[in-house]
Amino acid sequence: MAVWSLLAVNSLSLGGLLFLLSAGFSLIFGLMRIPNLMHGSFFMLGAYLGASLLQRGYNFWFAALAASAAMVVIGGLVERLLLRRLAGQELAQVLLTLGLSFVIADLCLMIWTGDPIQPATPAQLGGGVRTLGMFFPIYRLAIIGIAVAIALGLWVLIDWTRLGAMIRAGVDDAPMARVMGIQVSRLFTAVFCIGAALAAFAGVMGSPFLSVYPGLDADMLPLALIVVILGGAGSLLGALVGSFIIGLLYNFGQAMFPDLAYVILFLPMVLVLILRPQGLLGRVQT
Repeated sequence: MAVWSLLAVNSLSLGGLLFLLSAGFSLIFGLMRIPNLMHGSFFMLGAYLGASLLQRGYNFWFAALAASAAMVVIGGLVERLLLRRLAGQELAQVLLTLGLSFVIADLCLMIWTGDPIQPATPAQLGGGVRTLGMFFPIYRLAIIGIAVAIALGLWVLIDWTRLGAMIRAGVDDAPMARVMGIQVSRLFTAVFCIGAALAAFAGVMGSPFLSVYPGLDADMLPLALIVVILGGAGSLLGALVGSFIIGLLYNFGQAMFPDLAYVILFLPMVLVLILRPQGLLGRVQT
């Protein structure tokens, strides 16, 4: 019983981490209609930057926010200077983001070498709590709480603010949004920057238990892709539901059926693509 409870908490914490990574990815995919294949690189680069700041003695939360701010700048430059020049050229955009992910991976390897880095958890979130005879790490529980809080914040942003209304209009019908006076190009930049910041924040949050190592981007990007396909591009609720589903399947699959772990992980995605291509909570694009 204790093992299953611990697996459940670990699965939910991984799901929270995947939501932070996938929420921005889902919005970028839903709004810009391209899979940003360097999104995993934002996660890894943010984790490396945060780890470097922590090694220099900075506060954990300052490191997380500073890494997110750095990704806002980098993401904005990539969208403004590169992706915008390839508007409407989906294959070229995919190849560009894929190429940039290789560039970032090599730069990280050159700067931080190939040795894994595992920052310590924040002092205020160390240890665990004992409930019903079971021990749960406080940090894992905190990740779940932070993910839910950010999900609520994004829901308020998307559903109750002017910026959110413009984002929804851009997701539903970008040409009509332009006719209505919405500056969709700035909207693209804002969404891209939000997505990059969330990915970097997730990288710093995940580094204490995932560690930071070369290839982390390649490990996390497929999970984000599965979440977006499962939940539906452009749907925050879909990203939230899909993240927790994948977190549960990933951990329980590896624990119960290690030889079939990836079959269990990818099979729901295949079924969704066959039965409901727009995702569980996505809408059919017209």
